Amino acid sequence: MMDREIIVVDDIEGLAVRAAEEIAHVAGDAICTHGEFTFCLTGGETPAPIYELLATRFHHSIDWSEVQFFWGDERCVPPDDSASNFGLAHRTMLSKLDLRPEQVHRMRGEDPPDQAAAAYERDLQNFFKITAGELPSFNLVMLGLGDNAHIASLFPHTPSIHVKDRLAIAVEVDAPQRHRISLTAPVINQAAYVLFVVSGASKAEAVKHVLDDPPDPDSFPAQLVMPDRGHVLWLVDKDAARLLA
Repeated sequence: MMDREIIVVDDIEGLAVRAAEEIAHVAGDAICTHGEFTFCLTGGETPAPIYELLATRFHHSIDWSEVQFFWGDERCVPPDDSASNFGLAHRTMLSKLDLRPEQVHRMRGEDPPDQAAAAYERDLQNFFKITAGELPSFNLVMLGLGDNAHIASLFPHTPSIHVKDRLAIAVEVDAPQRHRISLTAPVINQAAYVLFVVSGASKAEAVKHVLDDPPDPDSFPAQLVMPDRGHVLWLVDKDAARLLA
């Protein structure tokens, strides 16, 4: 059964600190138990201060040599484009850490979308040593929440939210950077720990729909996140939580 927790913090600064603390804690446990920490990153604006904290104040709280970085989705743009999710993580965190190239598993947004999705699927299979039909299990998947309740690049009322036989897919969405690559919902639900970080009044309706409304994942894809064995933590600032019951 899914283990879900919701924590409301005062503001984006408090959200970033609490998220960094959670990530450091999960990383420590994973490295101690398994010898490595598989960390699936998110994009958007909210994670930037979290990544900056991880690379500075929390730099010595994590053994970065044992961290493997992955992404939940990517816009189909070059890695140095301002819209690139990899680019955001590189500027705010990765470039400040002493990492080996093989620790960074980016989605190649500059390649044709179907080709990039297939290549990422192979990367996941090779790293996690799984075969077709098996799912990778990340130690931690970090997710944001769109104002339409989308997660990764799984948008409402699109075929992508129903895909169960792929690890990564090419999608076309009604948003800037229409062409994207995304992990599928079964992969997210295989994670040991899912961390939502949500900030701002513009997300309040989406948060309410996902957490308070009856199940309707076609309309609110974040409701798809229901791992059988994982822990789900929602870190939400007061602006984003203002409509919760």
